[in-house]
Amino acid sequence: MTLNEIRLGPLAQALALLPARMKSDAAEIQVLATTLQESPNREQCQLPIRPGKCGPARGIAQFELGGGVRGVLNHPASRPHVLTVCAALGVEPTEQAIFDALPTQDDVLDCALARLLYWTDSRPLPAVGDVAGAWEYYLRNWRPGAYSRGTAEQRGQLRKKWTVNYAMALDVVRGAQA
Repeated sequence: MTLNEIRLGPLAQALALLPARMKSDAAEIQVLATTLQESPNREQCQLPIRPGKCGPARGIAQFELGGGVRGVLNHPASRPHVLTVCAALGVEPTEQAIFDALPTQDDVLDCALARLLYWTDSRPLPAVGDVAGAWEYYLRNWRPGAYSRGTAEQRGQLRKKWTVNYAMALDVVRGAQA
C-alpha cells in the first residue's frame, strides 16, 4: 500500500470516525510520517515471532499493549473517541482486544489510535513544514526505544529518516491540494 493509499483509505476512514476538529493537514502529515518511521515496509508486527504471532508492537504505527494502547484508551482526552472508534469497528474497548485487533483492522484502527495519541498532547501539532517541530512532537509522544537507547550515530540516522519520511508525507498531502 502506498502512502497516498494509506491517506485516502485507512487514514481517511479513521478521521471520519473522529471529530472534524481532529482533521487537518498537519495531523495527516504527522500520522503519515509516523507510520513511515515506525514501519517503513508496512509491517504489522514489530518482531514476528512466528506466522500469526506478533511481538511487542503491532500495526503500522507500532502500538504496544502497555504503552500507546493503554495510554490512548485511558487518557481523558482520547478515551471517548476510542470508544466510538471501537464501536464502529466492532472491537471490544479493552487494552487486549484493541492490541489483538491492530494487525487485522486494515489499518483504520491503527490510524485512529495514532491520531488520538497525538491528540492527547497538550501542545498543538507543529505547523505544516516544521520538520524539526514534528520530530520533537513524535519523540515526545511515541518515545521510540531505538532513539532513547541508540547511540549518537543511530539517533542521527533516525533523525535523517524522519526528515525523509516527513517530506514524503508532506508531498502526499500537498499533492492532493494541487
